Amino acid sequence: MRHTSTASEVDEETFFRGVETGGTVISTALEEMDRIVRERYSPADWNIYAAQASDGDNTSSDNAVVLAQMKDVILPICQYYAYVEVGMDDEDEHPGAGEPSTNLWRAYRRVPVDAPFAMRKVKHRRDIYPVFRELFARRPEGAESAA
Repeated sequence: MRHTSTASEVDEETFFRGVETGGTVISTALEEMDRIVRERYSPADWNIYAAQASDGDNTSSDNAVVLAQMKDVILPICQYYAYVEVGMDDEDEHPGAGEPSTNLWRAYRRVPVDAPFAMRKVKHRRDIYPVFRELFARRPEGAESAA
């Protein structure tokens, strides 16, 4: 699935090679994910694992909606949800600033700590896949993934 201001399910070729522009409204992607899961992959019959990569851009007015969707709709149906953000860290731009400043990162930092959720930041697109592999690696029983 891909999205800007609206989300749509696309084939692999379109996902990796298609060009789409426009504002980013993350809640549309979460709505589309929920629709697909409910129509085809009942959580009663399937283990749902989700992976999201983003530059962290989201319309500010959408952050509260995204957080509510994550807490009330998406995380309750997921075994695990991993988020990887691609781009420059505030620490790199402003030493000592600390927390990355994208809208989506700030929203996701408010996901409850006991949720099946992890997030990481990478500087380059080429690092997305290795970080997803790390986040989805089998862990020993009782080991937890740090957010």
